[in-house]
Amino acid sequence: MKKKFLLFGSYVLVAMLATVITLAMVGMNPPSKLDRLEGLIEDCFIGEADGQAMEDAAAAAMVKATGDRWSYYISAKDADAHREQEENAYVGVGITIQPQEDDSGFLIVLVTDGGPAQEAGIEVNDLLIGVEDQDVRGMTTDEVGALVKGEEGTKVTLTVMRRGEHMTLSVERRRIEQPVARGELLDEGIGLVRIENFDARCSEETIAAIEKLRAEGMRKLILDVRNNPGGFADELVELLDYLLPEGDLFRSVSYDGKEQVDTSDASFLDMPMAVLVNGSSYSAAEFFAAALQEYEVAVVVGEPTVGKGYYQQTIQLGDGSAVALSTGKYFTPKGNSLTDKGITPTIRVDVDDETASAIYYGTIKPADDPQIQAAVKALK
Repeated sequence: MKKKFLLFGSYVLVAMLATVITLAMVGMNPPSKLDRLEGLIEDCFIGEADGQAMEDAAAAAMVKATGDRWSYYISAKDADAHREQEENAYVGVGITIQPQEDDSGFLIVLVTDGGPAQEAGIEVNDLLIGVEDQDVRGMTTDEVGALVKGEEGTKVTLTVMRRGEHMTLSVERRRIEQPVARGELLDEGIGLVRIENFDARCSEETIAAIEKLRAEGMRKLILDVRNNPGGFADELVELLDYLLPEGDLFRSVSYDGKEQVDTSDASFLDMPMAVLVNGSSYSAAEFFAAALQEYEVAVVVGEPTVGKGYYQQTIQLGDGSAVALSTGKYFTPKGNSLTDKGITPTIRVDVDDETASAIYYGTIKPADDPQIQAAVKALK
């Protein structure tokens, strides 16, 4: 009996010590302000609060509080859209729309070649006025996009106005790879290649567009990265390697001080070039223009860029959400930082808001585009 009592007493002693240690640890690590606030809302708030919405708002606010304009929070519900953007692919019908100022509808400015909208009979310059049974006039572009999108393989009914007549067409939603680079041959052997971004397939499609123009007789090249938001460093380096002679291409330094220098081989594109930039050419687009400028192989035409010198790493947070956090700095081939400085064009050409909008939506012809014409003149 004495042995059992002593054994029981030892259990009690261990339990008491564990309790004391636990209480001490709680005292040493009190709940954080956010935990306490969440608890107060859950316990005392008289209304109903969406816990997920509160977490998303708190996470977004924490990232914003860093003061870095380039870092951002990605909620779980936005994760698919973010991934589609990086892949240059989405599930949809294959149209690009532009809102009309008089709220008369959305002008269809681009129909993807071979896409479901084209197959269904949708044409450029059709005016989109309805999706399913909803009138979209007066909606935002994002609201219309949300109505058009849906599960792959399903169909959506679009109502368009064409030359005063209403047409209702059923269009299948499919996975569509958005073209990243498009080329056309202008007069006097000058080629024009527009690069939408530096995400998936950028280098592959841009090089293919350039080679196609070369086969058609191109002798001079204009590369358009206006309104290009940047993308992957690997895509940038691969394209610069194709364009530039042997030497340093791109430098990066991570948060822990590790430096990486990407280099080019001796093979390069030997022809006069110009690069078009504007205030919405960011990140990889800026460093692309900077590299060509520093190697003195291209004249830069357009408007000053903003100066994004940090790169972001997308880190998953475990619940489907993620954070794109600035974790390092980029530098030009000569080791220059573009942070808050950007690129100063060799030939500055400013445009008004109407022209800038037409450039953004791709509704202006090269002959009417003052920045393209300034590049043509420089190359001649």
